[in-house]
Amino acid sequence: MIITQTPLRISFAGGLTDFADFYEKENGLVVSSAIDKYIFVIINERFDDRIYLNYSKREVVDHPDDIQHDLIREALRLTGVTKGVEITTLTDIPPEGSGLGSSSSITVGLLNALYHYCGNPQSPEKLAIDACEIEINRCGKPIGKQDQYIAAYGGIRSFIFSNAGVDVEKIEVSKENRQTLSENLMLFFTNKTRKAETVLLEQKAQMSTKFKLLQEIKSLAVRSREALTSGCPNEIGALLDKGWMFKHKMSGLVSNTEIDEMYKKAKDAGALGGKICGAGGGGFLLIYSPRQIQTGIRRVLSNYRELPFKLEPNGTRVIFNMRRDQFK
Repeated sequence: MIITQTPLRISFAGGLTDFADFYEKENGLVVSSAIDKYIFVIINERFDDRIYLNYSKREVVDHPDDIQHDLIREALRLTGVTKGVEITTLTDIPPEGSGLGSSSSITVGLLNALYHYCGNPQSPEKLAIDACEIEINRCGKPIGKQDQYIAAYGGIRSFIFSNAGVDVEKIEVSKENRQTLSENLMLFFTNKTRKAETVLLEQKAQMSTKFKLLQEIKSLAVRSREALTSGCPNEIGALLDKGWMFKHKMSGLVSNTEIDEMYKKAKDAGALGGKICGAGGGGFLLIYSPRQIQTGIRRVLSNYRELPFKLEPNGTRVIFNMRRDQFK
C-alpha cells in the first residue's frame, strides 16, 4: 500500500500567463504557494486482476481503457499499470470547482503514487511534466501549467513559462515574513462550485485581443516576487487587489454579484486586497488582511465558511509505503 499527500495551492499573481497562448509569444510568470490542504491518493495491490477506483463514484473495471475518470485512466496508461490495483482519492475540500488546483493535485499525487508503486520514483519536474501531458495534451483541458508545478514542488515559488520549458525558483522568505504572510491570508468559501472549463474557454478565446492586459497581469507577478524577496509581504494585499481588477476585465464570468459583494464587504472592513481563486465564478475567495482586523472581516462574511490554512513548504510526497513483494 502506498499513500501520497499532495498540497493544494493559492496563486498570488500571473494566472493565465502559464497558458501556451501567452508564453508561446512571451515568457509567462506565476507566483504561488502550496497550502496545508491536501489530496490523498491511496494505492493498494489487489490479489485479483481487476481495477478498483474509489472517488466521488466507484468503478470496477478490467482494463484502463474502460475507466470513466479521465485523469486516472491516463495516469495508468502513462505509467504502465494495467491491472490488480485499487485506487482511492480523498480530499480536504470539495473535489471540483474550488479554485485551489485540486484536479492537478490529484494528477500529480496519483502519478507520484503510481511511480512508487512501480518501484520507479520520479522527480518533481518529471511529475509536473507528466501531469501537464495528461491534463492538457491527453485530456484536452483548457488550463495552464502552474497548478501541476506548485503541486509537485510545494513551497512559495515563482515559475517562468516558455517554449523551452519551465524554470522553477524557490522564493526565499524569512521565517518572520513567511509567518506574517500566512497569518494575513484568509480563505472563504463562496458556497458555490463551478466548472473551471467554461470560464477558461472564454478567457482563452480572448487572449489574443487582451494580450496587453495579460502583460499587466504578468507585471504584477514580477512585483509580487519582488515584494516577497525584499521582505515586504504586506504589499501582496495591494497587488492582489490590482490583480482582481485585471481579472475582472478578462472575463465577465470570473465573478458575480454575490462574489463582488463579498469582496466589497471585506474591503470595507479593512482588507488590503484579495481575489477569487482559480478560474473564478465560485470556489474560494482569498483575502489579505492584517491580523488585528480579521475579526471584523469574519463578522461581515459570517454567512460564508472560512477555511483556516497555513502555507505548505512541501510538494507531493509519499507518507506511507508498504510493499508486498511476494505478489510481484
